[in-house]
Amino acid sequence: MRNLNQFADLTSGVVYIHAAPVALCPHVEWALSSTLNARADLKWSAQEADPGRMRATVDWVGPVGTGARLTNALREWSGLLFEVTEDPSLGVDGERFAYVPGLGLWRGSTGANGDVILGEMQLRAMLDAQPESFGLAGELESALGTAWDEALENYRMGGVGAEVTWLRQRVS
Repeated sequence: MRNLNQFADLTSGVVYIHAAPVALCPHVEWALSSTLNARADLKWSAQEADPGRMRATVDWVGPVGTGARLTNALREWSGLLFEVTEDPSLGVDGERFAYVPGLGLWRGSTGANGDVILGEMQLRAMLDAQPESFGLAGELESALGTAWDEALENYRMGGVGAEVTWLRQRVS
């Protein structure tokens, strides 16, 4: 009998460093390089939404779960504002991670079009926690990452025209 793998081996995604102090830029590159086992040579540009800070974007290819590993490596520095996406692949939902100082880390599952997916059990838990629908809107906003989107929107617009780098993980 053949051994069938129902899940994809590789996926891709994007790391958006929305704002980093200049001194952290080499550390960010080291963290990405170390996590992906590939040299990250990011093209840094000024973040217009936050003068004195830098921004960079890098597309990556690697095994499923790489988005979470990249996020763990980047969250070591509380001064960064960043997002990491991992595209959906065969048998696996996509993910989006966002980190904003003061808000912390947010994670959501994403569909093929990038929308945040709220699962049935997650919605049921929210409904159970708010039996009279009091505060349900706040629970849904939190699950959708609304506060993180609002905090990052100016930074996203501050990167218009910035160069994107490709980074492909070496697989042994």
